[in-house]
Amino acid sequence: MFAAHNALIPAVYIMLVRPGQAGAEILLQLRQGTGFMDEHWACGVAGHLEYGEQPAQGALRECLEEIGLQLEPQDLQPFQAVHRMHSDQPIDQRADFFFLCRHWQGQPRLAEPDKAAALAWFPLANLPSPLVPHEGAVIARLAAFINDDVAPAPFTVYPAS
Repeated sequence: MFAAHNALIPAVYIMLVRPGQAGAEILLQLRQGTGFMDEHWACGVAGHLEYGEQPAQGALRECLEEIGLQLEPQDLQPFQAVHRMHSDQPIDQRADFFFLCRHWQGQPRLAEPDKAAALAWFPLANLPSPLVPHEGAVIARLAAFINDDVAPAPFTVYPAS
C-alpha cells in the first residue's frame, strides 16, 4: 500500500507531427477550463492514465476522446518518459509518457471544447507562447530529433537538476 507521499500520477501525451511548408509541424491545443495551465499551448493529446491502463492503451483512448482520431497501436512511437516534480516535496510526482505519431487517418478535431479553446498546427521552428513548460522541453527534444537527428534520452527528469 502506498502512502500519499509516494503517489505517482501517470499521464500520456501524443505529439502528432506532419510535414509542412516551413518544416515539420506539431498539433497543439490551447488549454482552458481545467485549472492546470489554462491559456497555455500543450500537446494535441494529453491525459491521465486510468487505473490499470497501459501507457499506449491510455494514449489511444485519450486521442479518440480529445481529437476524435482512432489510432492503431503501431501508429505510436515511444519517444520519452519524464519523471516530473513540481517542488522538492515528494507528494506531487508525475510519470509522463510521450509518444510520437506521424501516421493516422482522418482529420483531428476539437472533441472536448470544455478543456481546450483551440487546436492548431505549428511549425516546430515557430511554436506559440506560452507552452506548458515540461511539454515545451520535450517538444524541443522532438525538434532536435526531427531536424538534427539527435536521439532523445529514453528517460529524463523535469525540472532538470
